[in-house]
Amino acid sequence: MSSPAIQYLVTLVESLPDTIPIQVISHLREYIADLQDEQQWDTTFNRTQSALVVTARQAKQQRAAGQAVPMDYNQL
Repeated sequence: MSSPAIQYLVTLVESLPDTIPIQVISHLREYIADLQDEQQWDTTFNRTQSALVVTARQAKQQRAAGQAVPMDYNQL
């Protein structure tokens, strides 16, 4: 993010009544943490996507060959 954008955000927060900036900072921390979690998920997914594709193809082949059995979710 550019420095002018950060400075603008700081100016906005500083212009709020004294009790509000704490709430704003709390929300920003949560928002940034959520963004970081999403970024980590995307990185992990991209790293494992080829393995997921291979596994999905194998499952599809097993099902077509009659080797697959329905999953019993009650036994999990």
